[in-house]
Amino acid sequence: MKLLRFRWVALALWFGATVAAAQVKVEEAWVRATVPGQQAAGAFMKITSTEPAKLVSVASSVSKFSEIHVMKMDGGVMKMRAHTGGLEIPANTTVELGSGGYHVMLMDLSRVVSAGDTVALTIRFSDASGKETAVSVNAKSSFMNPYKQ
Repeated sequence: MKLLRFRWVALALWFGATVAAAQVKVEEAWVRATVPGQQAAGAFMKITSTEPAKLVSVASSVSKFSEIHVMKMDGGVMKMRAHTGGLEIPANTTVELGSGGYHVMLMDLSRVVSAGDTVALTIRFSDASGKETAVSVNAKSSFMNPYKQ
């Protein structure tokens, strides 16, 4: 009887841990191609999570560091600013990082990002408890969004 009770408790704990873990999906990731001498490139994607999560950081194979940025109107002028503190991803809602809104800036590029290249991105998220997870994606490189024809 104790063994049966132990199995039920273990199963309940495993199920609870499985349900609590957010599953983050990154789709349609792409990086804007650059020209020689350009030191930054935008990275764009769609992010969906089964639980509330926060985009914490992005590391890239082509840049020394990255920042989350946002484009906002300020006095009738569109301005780009760093968005500190991470980007909230509500549960079961797709957040699109795109041109003209939230996006990732890959800074201090180590090389030209040519159209047709694949750029490795490691995207870090945290959940409500602060636990961090990483999602690795291979982003397409193009001058225009390759997913919108």
